[in-house]
Amino acid sequence: MFRRTFWFTAGAAVGVWATTKVHRKIQQLTPESLAAQAANKAVDAGHRLKDFALDVRAGMIQREEELGEALGVNAPPGAELPAQRHRPAIGRTAGARASRTGHPDNPYNRNEDH
Repeated sequence: MFRRTFWFTAGAAVGVWATTKVHRKIQQLTPESLAAQAANKAVDAGHRLKDFALDVRAGMIQREEELGEALGVNAPPGAELPAQRHRPAIGRTAGARASRTGHPDNPYNRNEDH
């Protein structure tokens, strides 16, 4: 008799649990609930996007300050500026004209057969 009562109670509990699960899932899939979930996710995405934009802006300000210090832009008036940097000439000799490719040993010839 106790076995039957145990299994009857266990079956009833499982039935109540399954019915509750199904009812909750059905409530989640109603159009109103789906619209509310979509709106909440859109708001959350907007907050994340705003936070990202603020982080990018803070990084930009920090980088501009670093560049200003490196270039002497933020220096007080009368301060000595950094030395001017020159780019090295690539593939050019002094006074000579460079070919179209930039290297004198490799002339540019469009009519050459390959």
